[in-house]
Amino acid sequence: MSRVLIIGGGAAGMMAGVHAGRLGHQVHILEKNEKLGKKLYITGKGRCNVTNACDVEELFPAMMSNGKFLYSAFYTYTNQDVYTFFEEAGVPLKVERGGRVFPVSDHSSDIIRALEKELKKAGVQIHLNTKVKELQFHDDHVEGVILDHGKVLEADAVIIATGGLSYPATGSTGDGYRFAKDAGHTIARLSPSLVPLKTKEDYIPMMQGLSLKNTQLTVKSGKKVVYQDFGEMMFTHFGVTGPMILSASAHLGRYLDKGEELKGYLDLKPALSNEQLDARVLREFEGGQNRQFKNVIGHMFPSSLTPVMLLLGGIPRDKVIHDISREERMHFEEVVKAFPFTITGMGEFKEAIITRGGVSVKEIVPQTMESKKMKGLYFAGEVLDLDGVTGGYNLQIAWSTAYLAAQAIP
Repeated sequence: MSRVLIIGGGAAGMMAGVHAGRLGHQVHILEKNEKLGKKLYITGKGRCNVTNACDVEELFPAMMSNGKFLYSAFYTYTNQDVYTFFEEAGVPLKVERGGRVFPVSDHSSDIIRALEKELKKAGVQIHLNTKVKELQFHDDHVEGVILDHGKVLEADAVIIATGGLSYPATGSTGDGYRFAKDAGHTIARLSPSLVPLKTKEDYIPMMQGLSLKNTQLTVKSGKKVVYQDFGEMMFTHFGVTGPMILSASAHLGRYLDKGEELKGYLDLKPALSNEQLDARVLREFEGGQNRQFKNVIGHMFPSSLTPVMLLLGGIPRDKVIHDISREERMHFEEVVKAFPFTITGMGEFKEAIITRGGVSVKEIVPQTMESKKMKGLYFAGEVLDLDGVTGGYNLQIAWSTAYLAAQAIP
């Protein structure tokens, strides 16, 4: 059996360790942090969205990069296999809106504990506070690693599972990209993804902290609609965030990279047609014919949104309701159905859930995750140029690629 070194003790590293250990390999996880799973601990707001319960074929449309490359990975180690793995490891799971799978306890620590338990059962040795400086090669084969303090560890196989650049405080500082380059690999352009969006308008920070639950977002580049979604979002001091916005960022990065100006529009009342909205506004107006506009529309919006609607609505705030023309009313309703803002950029890596870009998958064997450049070198998880939208899909990439790498080691 082989001596296997896994660089990185996150989701992919731990899963690779369990399966390589179960096959009887001598496995060592080298983790530079003081504990395993630091990033896993904070995923899903600390609840850990382990996978998605959709049909396997539905995983592919949720991929933003290189979905076809994952065909072997997703069909060999499916989302159902992941579900079974954690339930058998003693973590009951539940399915929530959109197929998102969480531990019943809502504690990501249960997922990490289960992986640690399975690592121990599989005989995997864990080395914490252990930083790898570089890989060791001989001709076209990896021979081991050199640690930060100069110690050499020999290996028959090395799995790089170092994550990306997102949440650098958890240790994702891009080491894996450097190791990959040393082995002759190409790194696809790196950028933050599943990240808040920055906006231009002064009125957005006025609503800081306001969450909207059932809102429709439409994003246009010129007249072309480039993204549309429905869900939950929140205003911040610099722009917009929340589940719907994070998913949008995965799609919009390529337009922003090209310097395109993107216009966002929120439908604040998506459950109402234009006619139903007009009827609703008329009802409010009829109940306050002699009152000023500013005192009537407060019933329709959260308190921090009302001043902004007065600003954008085109009706003078002190105007008495019975003096408001039909044209003014219709313009106001247009703003309600298409609340405008300009997207100027993406948040930074420190706010990003994942990294877009990474080790080029053209240089990786999709059935084994082995490098085409260097024998015995494998990759798993976010270090690869693979990413998906929110909903458990990115962890599924980690689990599936880790499993393939572990299974492939001779």
